[in-house]
Amino acid sequence: MKFYITTTLPYVNAEPHIGFALEIVQADALVRFHRFLGDEVFFNTGTDEHGLKIYRKAAELGVSPQAYCDEWAEKFRELTGLLHLDNPTFIRTTDRHHIKAAQAFWRLALKNGDIYKKNYQVKYCVGCELEKTESELVDGQCAYHPTQAIELINEENYFFRLGKYQEPLLRFYEQNPDFVMPKHRFREIKEFVKTGLQDFSISRLKSKLPWGVPVPDDSQQVMYVWFDALINYISTLGWPKNNKKFKAFWGSKEKPKARQVAGKDNLRQQAAMWQAMLMSAALPPSKQIFIHGFITAEGKKMSKSEGNVVDPHELVAAYGPDAVRYYLLGALPPAEDGDFSRARFEEFYTAHLANGVGNLTSRVLTMLQKYSAGRIPAAAKDIFASQVFWTKYEQAFAGYKFDEVVRLIQELVAALDEKISLEKPWARAKAGENIGDILYQLAEGLRQIALALLPIIPGSAQIILNSLGVKPGKLKDLPVEKKWAGLKENAKIKKSDILFPRLPG
Repeated sequence: MKFYITTTLPYVNAEPHIGFALEIVQADALVRFHRFLGDEVFFNTGTDEHGLKIYRKAAELGVSPQAYCDEWAEKFRELTGLLHLDNPTFIRTTDRHHIKAAQAFWRLALKNGDIYKKNYQVKYCVGCELEKTESELVDGQCAYHPTQAIELINEENYFFRLGKYQEPLLRFYEQNPDFVMPKHRFREIKEFVKTGLQDFSISRLKSKLPWGVPVPDDSQQVMYVWFDALINYISTLGWPKNNKKFKAFWGSKEKPKARQVAGKDNLRQQAAMWQAMLMSAALPPSKQIFIHGFITAEGKKMSKSEGNVVDPHELVAAYGPDAVRYYLLGALPPAEDGDFSRARFEEFYTAHLANGVGNLTSRVLTMLQKYSAGRIPAAAKDIFASQVFWTKYEQAFAGYKFDEVVRLIQELVAALDEKISLEKPWARAKAGENIGDILYQLAEGLRQIALALLPIIPGSAQIILNSLGVKPGKLKDLPVEKKWAGLKENAKIKKSDILFPRLPG
């Protein structure tokens, strides 16, 4: 089965931060889970590189916009290795094939009568790269960028007939009750669309903003950044030239396949603007959009002025990529705002990785070495994990409940620890009993935990599997029906270094 998922594309005007790390790790966990199921996955991410704030930032630094984007795009590309992402594609909106796709999309919307030209005046937030109505402003400022002045735009531009798609969007929402997750975000976008949609500007005067995709057949205009950027979700598939690949992963109108992960500040763009644009171009809609919350720091919005921006590079350097992934997926509510602090991070790490997964792994491998000559004993009749666990695990992933996935795994870790305490293998071995069945159950339980951890902390999960003599392989080689197939008898145990060292102090 084909599975497509994309993150949004961050602007290249600031260092990657922990909020985007959350989004990309959530997407990666879904990618790894679907590859675990044996699906063929297309994973898209990249960078958004046009627009006024990019142009101004480059001018401020005295470099060309392209040179500025080239340097900063690499910082986001580095997240692939930093956070152990599973082979995403990386599209840049300055890529030649994307520019051609954006122009082809424009021509389709124009042919359909959805693009027209007019003069207009509007209040504009450069930080959001969006027009703002009075009702969206708080004390005359953008709620998301309160330190940036609202600007007035007065010029002749092209517009997209978004208002034309109010009723088609509402019908689409009615026919697809799980289109936006979680449900309260879906209610939010439906209420927004019901109040009426205003046509939006999709170009800028090239004389004022030369940094953008050229509008077809009009050398005086460039595309508005949001119109151009949203098209990356299909240009990454080779649209419009590679129609076979596009259909395989994006799907059809009857069976759409594309899933998107986005922050709550992207709800309108992804669930309304982009879907209306797809309707205009007579292309299939997205299948589903998952909206996550923001990450605050000690209850405050992260900002450079506050000095509380969390750099994922620093976190990974201090604790390792798996520890960061585990916290982002397990300690924060997936669909609501979550708060970050070093103290909470270290508390979660100690409780669930150092004293949890790491300690359990060491205990089980030590007992196998000591009481089974460092080898897997003969299979026991009963295994530790159950079909019930895996059913709940798959349901949690299907609902984007990443914290629930982690909680289920933690419960399995606790249950295996409890079994060790109750069975006391060391005491029974000392009494001369054959404890092969118990040791096998412990080893198999640890294997189940490692398999469940593969989408969450892939590096550490693979180390555990290697230690148990399970050959490393691609996740597609571990389909669901073989999760409980058992370990190989007499496989040699390879005890590794401590997975999650205890923190100093």
